[in-house]
Amino acid sequence: MAGSSPVSLMGCMEPFILASGSLRRQDFFKLLGIPFTIMVPGVDETAEEGITPAQHAERLARKKVDAVIELLSGRSPPWILGADTVVSLDGELFGKPRDRDDAALMLKKLRDREHQVYTAMVLYNGRTKAMDTRLSSSTVRFAGISDAEIEWYLDSGEWQGVAGSYRIQGLAGCFVSRIEGSYSTIVGLPIHQFYVMLRENGYPYGAV
Repeated sequence: MAGSSPVSLMGCMEPFILASGSLRRQDFFKLLGIPFTIMVPGVDETAEEGITPAQHAERLARKKVDAVIELLSGRSPPWILGADTVVSLDGELFGKPRDRDDAALMLKKLRDREHQVYTAMVLYNGRTKAMDTRLSSSTVRFAGISDAEIEWYLDSGEWQGVAGSYRIQGLAGCFVSRIEGSYSTIVGLPIHQFYVMLRENGYPYGAV
């Protein structure tokens, strides 16, 4: 009928398993209104020799999904999402820091430089057993921050458990002079690409 409103699919969304302990990704799922439960599989995050940072992110996202499928032994819900975010400077992989000293070293390398942030997503459809992998990248430039500013940031504790030793949505936003690409990619879940991914794989989200 002419002039009718789009039909919303929000009321018939199927549950997800989010194969990630990231609070930022959980916040995105809540924002989008997608029902989910969390499973944090233990996977080896050691980087393989000879692969790029982007390939490493894709590999870890896939490993998280595979680990959840194995844990559930065929009892999986229709949908699983695995995701991983890494930071790269001149091809060098910056994962999660081992300790404060390691975080300080990363931040000193990043200051007054541009670096790349990659977030990989792997979507598993339990009905078709198909997996879809997407990769999003953004460029971040840090200002020329001082050693004292780095120590101030390290005192906040935000560096713990995050790739590149910083959270752009926290105090580290004070150090970022420019970004190119998707902000949500840097946080940990590229929302637009995830939305497209859902719709292309038949997940009932949005309007028809």
